[in-house]
Amino acid sequence: MADKLRWGILGAGGIARSFAKGVTHSKTGRLVAVGSRSEEKADKFGDELGIPRRHGSYEALLADAQVDAVYVATPHPMHAEWAIKAAEARKHILCEKPIGLNHAEAMAIVEAACRHDVFLMEAFMYRCSPQTAKLVELLRAKAIGEVRVIRASFSFNAGFNAESRLFASALGGGGILDVGCYPVSLSRLVAGVAFGKDFAEPTEVKGCGRLGATGVDEWAAATLKFPGDIVAQVATGIVVQQDNAVQIFGSEGNILIPWPWVPGREGGATKILLQTKGDAPPQEIVIETSDWLYGIEADVVAANLDRRQAAPPAMSWDDTLGNMRTLDRWRQEIGLVYDLEKPPGKTLTVARRPLAVRPKHNMKYGRIVHLDKPISRLVMGVDNQTAWPHASVLFDNFFEQGGNAFDTAFVYGGWDGPCERMLGWWVKNRGVRDRAVILAKGAHTPFCTPKDLTEQLAITLERLQMEYVDIYMMHRDNPDVPVGEFIDVLAEHVRAGRMRAFGGSNWSLRRVEAANAYARAKGVQGFSAVSNNFSLARMVDPVWAGCIQASDPASREWLARNQFPLMPWSSQARGFFTRADPADLSDRELVRCWHSDDNFRRLARAWELAKKRGVLPIQIALAYVLCQPFPTFPLVGPRTLAEMQTCLPALDIALAPDELRWLNLEA
Repeated sequence: MADKLRWGILGAGGIARSFAKGVTHSKTGRLVAVGSRSEEKADKFGDELGIPRRHGSYEALLADAQVDAVYVATPHPMHAEWAIKAAEARKHILCEKPIGLNHAEAMAIVEAACRHDVFLMEAFMYRCSPQTAKLVELLRAKAIGEVRVIRASFSFNAGFNAESRLFASALGGGGILDVGCYPVSLSRLVAGVAFGKDFAEPTEVKGCGRLGATGVDEWAAATLKFPGDIVAQVATGIVVQQDNAVQIFGSEGNILIPWPWVPGREGGATKILLQTKGDAPPQEIVIETSDWLYGIEADVVAANLDRRQAAPPAMSWDDTLGNMRTLDRWRQEIGLVYDLEKPPGKTLTVARRPLAVRPKHNMKYGRIVHLDKPISRLVMGVDNQTAWPHASVLFDNFFEQGGNAFDTAFVYGGWDGPCERMLGWWVKNRGVRDRAVILAKGAHTPFCTPKDLTEQLAITLERLQMEYVDIYMMHRDNPDVPVGEFIDVLAEHVRAGRMRAFGGSNWSLRRVEAANAYARAKGVQGFSAVSNNFSLARMVDPVWAGCIQASDPASREWLARNQFPLMPWSSQARGFFTRADPADLSDRELVRCWHSDDNFRRLARAWELAKKRGVLPIQIALAYVLCQPFPTFPLVGPRTLAEMQTCLPALDIALAPDELRWLNLEA
């Protein structure tokens, strides 16, 4: 008993009871504690299941030194908070499905588990069962040939009850999150195994459903299309009983799983029906086990503690993230957004605490003239965060790690300004306006005139819910307009308090020089910075029309001589240093803009130096930008927290001048 994994149960509901009973029948675990929101509930649960340690709060359970691993069994909206806090308490985590309300929460949970070096698994117990292992074996053996169509449902009729968690929007109710996650997860598993992988992500998600009186999905269906043209039809519901079976159709037959979701709760026999070509009756494949289903799940956790993730077909971190992303897409198809996912009034982080910079971080800072606060050397690109969950999780994490600079533009996300709006809500809700450096851009071609600049700036400030921006960049230049006309209008906005500093994005350095000469002659403020492309990889063809790079020797010499701040976009060459391969031409934009013999030589040198330093090539590429002999504030555009974590180590990589020249093929 002393060697067994000591489990604590966080929550005292029905699913917690099922898992607790399973642990008592596991080979590797023992149940030592329960935490509830009241001592009375904890004592009642403990008495029923013979649990020695009872805690009247979740915090007390996490503080219990006798607990090694925690099963998070709260309602959906509380999963992220308590899984993150469990990671911070250095407890291994099994989190009830769905792991969070959305993909963004799942990212935050995974990031916390990674940062605190603890095990994490989403509790799809069927993925741990011998029946699922047998299914994978049959598919890998091509028992039905090539997989073509998957049909899966999980649905029940609970009867309408507005007070039930199933129908409560505030508790993440509805079928898709509660049980629709099962057929989605199995479809992704099957489609992946069909191509020799652990899982696959759908290339298309089409869905429909009914939103009931309480605003949650009462029944819904979706069609998922996977690589190889595999199609899955999935269905769910909380007011309609369906067959709750899985059938997989292949080129040589089909597989029917009558009880896919809870196979052998207390052990016993389950079956898979295999029908191959011909008129013979289906073969009945019986899977027998004496192990309890939730006990097997607990044993999977114990067996994989050292690797911090489960082995397939149980849920790995990437599998969980992909499943949540697909569920988000399904909900988006039917227009289901929970109030918890909307920005108004959301002042706390996903861990339900005020935003704060972590005591230990590696962010570095610099200064730009006319700004009264330091600016982080990395600038968060706000060009893809159009939904609150995604935006808030990314911005919170960047800020917690010392980042305070955010780059957005009038046109990002569309002309209605969703990215500016999300950033504005985040700054307002988190109360960080005085600490944040906001870089906004406007006057993009064909609206690049002083008049358009003024009109767009007013709209930007309204979207951002701010009286001023720290830096305003003209998104493009218009050579038909004399530089003095732009300086005049920009200087007037400075005097009016609408911006502190300004500059130009995709401006030639010759025009910048002319603009500042005009400003000096007139005694007004000039450009404080420029934002052109700059990276280790040469931009072979402009990413967008009108784009200008500053990577050439003449531009670098000018920037160094004038010590002029550069805020380079595509500072990591839009993924060239993570996924470029001269034999892979599938990404046409990557090929058009970055593929060249000299860039692949730079990539090879980045790999060589990365191996010597024990880092990644993408980090060497970003360090190249950070270590230039002039001030640089690279704009980075992580779409996920995992991508963000690859950026930050570059801040600690010091590259000598000779290394910079060598990387750039100049030595």
